Amino acid sequence: MRTDIQARGFSLTEALKKHVHNRLGFTFFYSSSRVLRVRVRLSDLNGPRGGVDKCCLVEVRLEGLPVVVVEDVQSDMYTAIDRAVGRTARTVKRRLAQQGNRRHQLAARHAHLLATGQ
Repeated sequence: MRTDIQARGFSLTEALKKHVHNRLGFTFFYSSSRVLRVRVRLSDLNGPRGGVDKCCLVEVRLEGLPVVVVEDVQSDMYTAIDRAVGRTARTVKRRLAQQGNRRHQLAARHAHLLATGQ
């Protein structure tokens, strides 16, 4: 799984970078073979003025499925990262399960057609 982390509007600290890598590694540990690339964009929308303006956008490219994109905005960057990665993980899990169900249905249909000689 390739990861790309970028910061816009502020400098990316080693602590933030490590936090993102830890969250992604923990979150996608079991599905990492199906995840081709994860891109994380961190931004501070209001700059030094503060407020609910820390944005984390996560984009996940999966093998044979559409791209998953999730964005979260919070007053704390760590919270935005945690929430965005968590929501992304749930979406990826759902998509992979749906794909597995489709494959199972197609295999069952194919087996039925073979058995009935159609």
